[in-house]
Order: sequence, then structure tokens, then C-alpha cells
Amino acid sequence: MTPEPALLDRPRSAAPPPPLDWLTLGDAFEAACLLRCTPSPTATRPHTAFPAHLPGVEFNREDAAQRMRQLLARLDIPVTHEVAVGGLRRRYELHRLWVPPQQRGAYSRMLDAGWWQGRRELLGGPLPGASPARRRSVTRLAAAAWRSALLAAGRHVRRHILGVRLADRELAAVLIRSAAVLDVPARLSAGTGCFLVSVADGPDRTRILSNAKLEPARPAC
Repeated sequence: MTPEPALLDRPRSAAPPPPLDWLTLGDAFEAACLLRCTPSPTATRPHTAFPAHLPGVEFNREDAAQRMRQLLARLDIPVTHEVAVGGLRRRYELHRLWVPPQQRGAYSRMLDAGWWQGRRELLGGPLPGASPARRRSVTRLAAAAWRSALLAAGRHVRRHILGVRLADRELAAVLIRSAAVLDVPARLSAGTGCFLVSVADGPDRTRILSNAKLEPARPAC
């Protein structure tokens, strides 16, 4: 009997993961941020074409799902992409990603390592004597965090701000610090069941969007 594919769920790892090189860290950290932008499996949208007893990670934007696929491919983690259409009067697409069972351990270790190492680099503050290469890499991590949020979190766009809604407190803290790394002041507001991270319209918004745009595709190794 063929085993069911493992869910693309938030990874859990008991042992501290080994450090990643900068290129791998950038991809793994961005994938982990994308994952943290998604609702938990118990909060998945009802009345979808996906089986109710098999909750998975769902993106309501195709570009977010495609970005996750691209990142996992560069990390040598195969993934299955399923699409379902839901809604009655307003139709919408949901994109679900699955990792094969035999790759589940590698996936969990990679994203766990990417999240904690990337978070540590960003929240640790500027290191005295850090090399220009390391400073550039931290800037890329900050851009990756905002790119993930703008792709997969709930956008909150008003005339005077660009914001994202998040349920994950740690990711909200990472976004605040990431904005500072990009020389942009950001504001954190608590709402009902979520956090709103926002930047002002004008130069601040332009700087965030410019840094967070998708870079030219780097092929999988």
C-alpha cells in the first residue's frame, strides 16, 4: 500500500540543526517565513475540494505557492502541488503543497535550521567587525522575510501605509527587525487574533517593495 504524502506542515526538530551556508540559508529561511505566514492546519478554510481529514499548507495566491516550490527545488526537496477551486458566488483557488514521506525528515531539518539561523542573524543586531559579505547576507534575509509576508500573509494596504497581517508573533518581530535592517521604520499593532506590521507610504513603502521583489531565478543545484 502506498503511504500517504506527508503534510507540508510547520517543522519540529528536537536537536539544534547544523549551520547552513549563506545561499542555502537564504532559501531555507524564506521558505520557513512563507510557511509561518500560512494559517495553522486547524484553521483551513471550510468547503474546499481538499479532504477534510488531510489538512495541509494552503496558499490562496499562486505566486506564493510557486515561490515555495522554487525554494524547495533549490533545496533538493521535491514537492507535490495541488490546486482546488472553492466558493459559490465568489470562486477562488487554493494551492496545497505536499512533501513525499521519504523527504519529510530532510524538509523538517532544513526549514527548522533556516528559520532559527536566519532569525538569530536578524535579531542579534549588527555584529562588530562583521564582513561586508555577512552584512549583505543579513540584508538579503531581511528582504526575504518581507517578500514572504507580502506574498503569503494578509495584505493591509491603505493610502498612508503598506501593512501585513500575521498570526505569528515571532515572524512579526522578525519583520520589524528586517525593516530596520533595510533602513525603514516599521510599526507593530496588535489586533484581534493577529499582528499588523506596517510601514509608511512614500519612500518607506517604495524601499520595502524594491528590496522584496523577486530576484532573477537561481537554478536548483
